[in-house]
Formats: sequence, C-alpha cells, structure tokens
Amino acid sequence: MPSAPARIRRPFFVWGRRLISFATGGALALTGVVALGAPAHAATGPLAYVANIGGNTVSVIDTSTNAVTASVTVGSNPANVAVSPAGGRAYVTNFGSDTVSVFDTATNAVTATVPVGSSPLTVALTPSGALAYVTNNGTNTVSVIDTATNTTNATVAVGSGPNGVAVNPSGTTAYVANNYADTVSAIDTATNTVTTTIAVGSAPSGVTVSPTGTLAYVTNNGTNTVSVIDTATNTVTTTIPVGTAPNGVSFNAAGTRAYVADYGSATVSVVDTATSTVTATIPVGNNPAQARTNPSGTAVYATNQSANTVSMIDTASDTVTTTITGFSGPYGMAFKPAPPASDIDVDLAAQPHLGILVPYLSYTLTARNTGPGALTSASLTATLPAGASATSLAPGCTSATTTVTCSYGSIAAGASVSKTFRVPLSLLALGPVTVTGVRTASAPVDPNPDNDSAAVTCAVLSVVLVSCP
Repeated sequence: MPSAPARIRRPFFVWGRRLISFATGGALALTGVVALGAPAHAATGPLAYVANIGGNTVSVIDTSTNAVTASVTVGSNPANVAVSPAGGRAYVTNFGSDTVSVFDTATNAVTATVPVGSSPLTVALTPSGALAYVTNNGTNTVSVIDTATNTTNATVAVGSGPNGVAVNPSGTTAYVANNYADTVSAIDTATNTVTTTIAVGSAPSGVTVSPTGTLAYVTNNGTNTVSVIDTATNTVTTTIPVGTAPNGVSFNAAGTRAYVADYGSATVSVVDTATSTVTATIPVGNNPAQARTNPSGTAVYATNQSANTVSMIDTASDTVTTTITGFSGPYGMAFKPAPPASDIDVDLAAQPHLGILVPYLSYTLTARNTGPGALTSASLTATLPAGASATSLAPGCTSATTTVTCSYGSIAAGASVSKTFRVPLSLLALGPVTVTGVRTASAPVDPNPDNDSAAVTCAVLSVVLVSCP
C-alpha cells in the first residue's frame, strides 16, 4: 500500500492499514483537528475544532491543556471545518453525505444541515461571516451559503476538481484551487462569478491568502511546490520548492511565515514570506494534512491523518513539543477566534459619613470596560490600612483581613459597574488613610496594565473631621 499521496489526484483518507478512496477529486487541503475520549472540562484556552473523518465527528480541543472537551456528531466523513468570525458557529463539510453541518460553538449542538454539491471538501467564510464558500469536488462547483438563513443562494462553476478555498481579508474575492485543472479560480463575491483563472503547478490542493491580502499561496501536490500569486495582478510571481505532496497551507497572523503540511514527507515546511525560502523543515507524524497557527501565534498544529495524531509545534524553536493521540483520520482544523480584549479601568472613590453614632468612610470600587470587547468577568481587590476591616459589603464582595474582593459579571464595552463597602472610622488611626484597588483577574484578556489600579487617600484628623479628595 502506498504510504504517501504524491501526485495522486483522488481524494483519499488513510487510517490503520486501509487505504479508502472516494469517487473523484484531488488530494485534500483542509482545515480541522480531532481527538476523542478525554473527559470534558471547562475550557481555558483557545478552542480547536478537528474534522474526524473516521468517526463522523468534530472534536473540540482546549489548547491550553490539549485535552478534548467535547465531540460533535455531524455528517458522513467530515473533511473540513471553519468557524465564523464572531466565533459563534462552526461549518463542517461532510464529504460522504453532500452536506454542510452547522453547529453552535457554545452548546456544540448541530443547528442546521445544508445540502450542497457532490463531495464537498473545504469551506471558507467571508470576513463578515455573511457567506460561506464550499468546494464541491464531485460537481466542479462552489456552493455559496447565506449564513443568515443557512441556505445555498448561488452555485458557481469553477475548474475541474475544486479542492481548497480561501477568501481574501477584504471579502471581495474567493480563491479556489482546481486540483484536476492545475488552475486557481478567482470568484468575485459581489457577483459570484469567476473573473480570473490562474495557471499554477500540478494538482493544486490548498490555498490561503496572506493577512494583508496581497499574496495567495497555493500548494501544488503534484510538483512539490507552492505557487505565490500576486493578488493585485493575479499572476504567479514565485514558485517555492517544499516537501513531498504539499497539502494544507496557512500563514501566521503577521504574515511573516507560512506553514505547509507536506503530506508525503511527514514534515511541515516553514516559509519565510519575505524571501520566499524554506527556513525550517519540521518532522511530524505520517501524512500531515494541515498545519494551522493558533490565535496567539505561539504554536502550529499539524493534523497527521494516517498516524491518527496531531503534532503541536513551538513556533519559537520550530520543534514538536507535544503529540496528541486518540484521533481517527484527523484532517481539517480550525480555531475559534479569540474574543476581543477588554481593558478594565479601575476607579476608587471615598466619601466620609460623619454621623454621631457610627462615623465611617464609604468606598466605591468601579470596574469600567473601555473595550473593545465585552467583559465576561472581573475581580477587583481593595487593600485597607492595617487593623481596618470592611462592613456593609455590596453583593458580590467579600472581606478578609484588610482586604475587600469584589466580583463583577459581564460588562459591555463602554459600560461600568460599581461596588461599595464601608470602613468604620473607629478602626482607623489618625492621619492619612490610603486604600488601593487593583484588578486581580478578568476575562477576556486585559491588554493595558497601566489603568489596573487606583488609590485614594483621606486625611483623618478625628472621627468627626475627615477630608477625602
């Protein structure tokens, strides 16, 4: 049995000792990761979705622990998965059932099954998430799905054996690798018509567009090369030699590196996009189908289809640091986009209440979300002077020795939530009294530590003579 797909133009999936071929098509260039059998737990890292072609499932991986948290049953032979830009839905091409499954990433429940053309391979969404482009390998077409209604609103005829598809960052053009025709079709997404056909290498399989939108990289499965297309002129400007039977390709977020899954040589080629040269060749598992960069850019995940593993590559050292097992023909892979950061501005105010019975200082601890994303949760801690303690705590606040910790729920961008507590003046020494509030935790990430604390100092001359700024 052949161990590599070099120059083979039929879609094939290998697991165990069997070589299973499907009708017609090209060597697949897909995006997805899969793993099964681990216990579910609360995800803390970016989620990765893997098309598990041998089990008719998509597995969900928490990449902070590389543990599987869920398995979603979809259609027959799921080959590729893409996640909406907002992160709320995932779209899965079911090669064996001629459908696309749509599932809710919050509940992992399939919410729609969309009929498309024969043998759908790859799916890519526009940056707005309004449209999904699906390559139908068996009918030489691309189905365009309206994601608002989950219905096909256009079918575009392209070249023979359409395989990979990618949409440029502006959302104006979809590029389709035609595996049998040795071409790439450029589709105008406004009219859903092919405007240009670009000749590339033999058996083009995967395609991706650089973050700037100026370049498209196409893996040529039959000639062991990557064609670099200038998207301004739609011409091939460079051809880069890589490993055997290159399949999936993706860029890092900066666009400085491209990662090519060399299906036939069990490696990932790292391409310096400034020089169009391979700077590293990283051994992974057998028959890597895709190499995909995680949202932070710290790692690349390679789906090793016939090895039933996923290799995690450290991008700083270009070495495999983790091998995840338990897969059944892992092929396509996609990450859920990280939520927009939420910058928490901490504010603390004090006001004296000098009643005859119980004079006290009233403190207001405020979490203000300056955006750009919505805040899921936050914790702020106020540190009190030695010997002081807090009373009359607002809901969500707890006290310990000289501290008050307040928990905040979701806060929309531009909004703020305040919590209050009191410190009896009888517990404070005369002189300056300083209380400091600090952000101790928040989700999602707070990108700006400069406004994570605030302090207020009151002058206590007596229990009836106090001034605060």
